[in-house]
Amino acid sequence: MRNPERAVRGLGAGTLSLEALVLVLAIQPIRVVGGDLGGAAIGAVVALAVAAVLLAGMMRRPWAWHAGTALQGLLMLAGLLHWSLLVLGVVFALVWGYALHVRRVILG
Repeated sequence: MRNPERAVRGLGAGTLSLEALVLVLAIQPIRVVGGDLGGAAIGAVVALAVAAVLLAGMMRRPWAWHAGTALQGLLMLAGLLHWSLLVLGVVFALVWGYALHVRRVILG
């Protein structure tokens, strides 16, 4: 690999970008079946999606990896508003964990 740091940053940015896209696409189902907390859940989803996009653009900074980990925790915490957010949080926490594993293997 010619530039392993750049490849790993791309993996992190791609993961966060995909997460943001999935979160935005999750708004409609939450709106339809959200119940009383639907508005709060949608607000949380929008805030988390914006945070994921911003972090994807900041992957050059070392703290962005820690912030990405915190984002996964916040997404799981948003599961208190709607159960589907907990499911998404667990799935993306596993994907993020794999990205961190690849980062550690490649960069040492």
